[in-house]
Amino acid sequence: MGFLSQLSIAPRSAADAPLHSTVARFVRRVEAMPPGVCPVVAHASLLHAGAAQSCGKCVPCRDGLPRLAAKVDSIAACSSDENSLAECRQLAEMIRDTSDCAIGYEAATAFLDGLSQFAEEFESHVKLKSCEAGIGQSVPCETMCPAHVNAPGYIALVAEGRYAEAVNMVRKDNPFPTACAFVCEHPCEERCRRMLIDAPVNIRGIKRFAVDQAPADTVPAAPRGVDTARTVAVIGGGPSGLTCAYFLALMGHRVTVFEARRQLGGMMRYGIPAYRFPRERLDEDIRGILESGTITIRCEEKIDALRMREIADTYNAVYVAIGAQKGKTLAIPGADAQGVMSAVELLGAIGDEEYPDFTGKDVVVVGGGNVAMDCARTAVRAGAKTVSVAYRRRKEDMTALASEVEAAVAEGVEMMVLQAPDSIEVDEAGHCRALVCQPQYIGPVKRGRPSPVAADKPPLRIPADVILIAVGQDIDAAPFEECSMSTTWGRFDATDDLHALGGPPNVFVGGDCQTGPATVIRAIAAGKVAARNIDEYLGYHHVLACDVEAPPAHSNDRTPYGRVELVERLARERRSDFDDVELGMSFEEVRQECGRCLRCDCFGAGTTEGGRQQYE
Repeated sequence: MGFLSQLSIAPRSAADAPLHSTVARFVRRVEAMPPGVCPVVAHASLLHAGAAQSCGKCVPCRDGLPRLAAKVDSIAACSSDENSLAECRQLAEMIRDTSDCAIGYEAATAFLDGLSQFAEEFESHVKLKSCEAGIGQSVPCETMCPAHVNAPGYIALVAEGRYAEAVNMVRKDNPFPTACAFVCEHPCEERCRRMLIDAPVNIRGIKRFAVDQAPADTVPAAPRGVDTARTVAVIGGGPSGLTCAYFLALMGHRVTVFEARRQLGGMMRYGIPAYRFPRERLDEDIRGILESGTITIRCEEKIDALRMREIADTYNAVYVAIGAQKGKTLAIPGADAQGVMSAVELLGAIGDEEYPDFTGKDVVVVGGGNVAMDCARTAVRAGAKTVSVAYRRRKEDMTALASEVEAAVAEGVEMMVLQAPDSIEVDEAGHCRALVCQPQYIGPVKRGRPSPVAADKPPLRIPADVILIAVGQDIDAAPFEECSMSTTWGRFDATDDLHALGGPPNVFVGGDCQTGPATVIRAIAAGKVAARNIDEYLGYHHVLACDVEAPPAHSNDRTPYGRVELVERLARERRSDFDDVELGMSFEEVRQECGRCLRCDCFGAGTTEGGRQQYE
């Protein structure tokens, strides 16, 4: 879809307005393209759009794109022979290499990228004369959610004021409705079909309203299955481990959770500040999970190699979900100075109510992700005189959510972009005094982002009494490696069903320790998959009932509305405390937002089984 970057959205004159409207609608269709769409058909459509943009001055673009589009149409219709793929590739390479402008070569480049990325699907059309299995439009929000939660269902329940049922609809696939209502990055909204009309439905905001009206620990869990007398050990009490424990307990298995820290929650407690996710709201989810069945909790119990072997011998199955709770450091001079600490160390202490005092100090945070923003906003609340974020790329390249960056700036954090840390200035007592950065300029795109290159400018000295390193997290895999569990770059290796490679045969792994640091919802999804695989390993095939059905769909309201956004308390107020910064929707707002849902589970884009079939 590279050539879409060439589409101009702003009309040059009133006469251009109809064209602008058509282009804008086309871009919306691309943005709202649901998962499961046949990539061959999608590439044919994009080639036709590229051909329509051709100015006609150069032959490769003017004549080549329509010819290529026709060939791809033939492949999509399963009426081509095996030579057609080679012919398409040759033609696309010619268009890419000889077109005079971006319209031709970007369209051809996008097709060549797709031909490689979706090689199996193209070959299936040519050789088997059909799409690959699993191709077909599904409900976008459910499919894009890693846990495949039935979003249209609980939105409809919220619209009818049935909040407890909405919470249970979420908990059928995700036992952390409150956590995801506060901190989920809402991938479910990325392909919302409502974008065809105005903007994605604020799914996370609607969930937040539901858990505010019906806290998770006040909603009875689904009935527990018959006791199987099978025992499962879960190593790690974070989102992945507790999710696995929840579903296994509902299935009737006896679960013991081993947690190294004083309290459950993992990085939800020890990696997310309370102003984003209040601890009492996290505890609501945890209490709801522990009420689901026979779950025994053993906190402050660290697992070494000997203990791991004992657990594997004692329990019928083991799920290792230790997360990624070690902070990375910087390989620069002075990184071991006093006053330099990892973001994980700072946020971990806060999880146990040990708040820092940065009164009157200059604080510099290194990094550009959500953790860096969390540290910067925490430093503001800890009384810092100045707080700066040093990042080696541009502001738009930051991996942090744009809303988090905007909130940090509003609270007084200074973003110092295109500044690569070079060294840390240390005084005679061994304490850091400043972060020295080498200015950068932005260079060629690598791995999807423009790469920074050292600029011919003098180093920049940023005064710092405290330097917080937020450049990533590592996994403490050593005790498990001693049990012969295999790792690659510090991450546990696993089969497709999450069986750990090496080590005892009854051990499964999942979450951040297997995939690398990710999001809360992805950890939850891993725990859900692990629970099902462990259940199968133990010789069962439990099906959990939800006992909640989505209400019948009403006629769609296709009137364009403005999306209801959750707002935060005034920056001058919130920057001085650790209270919840976000304000939920009002009743009128949530009613309008629920009404914007097009109920794709009933109308036109598949059924709610789409994402679930993909999960199964």
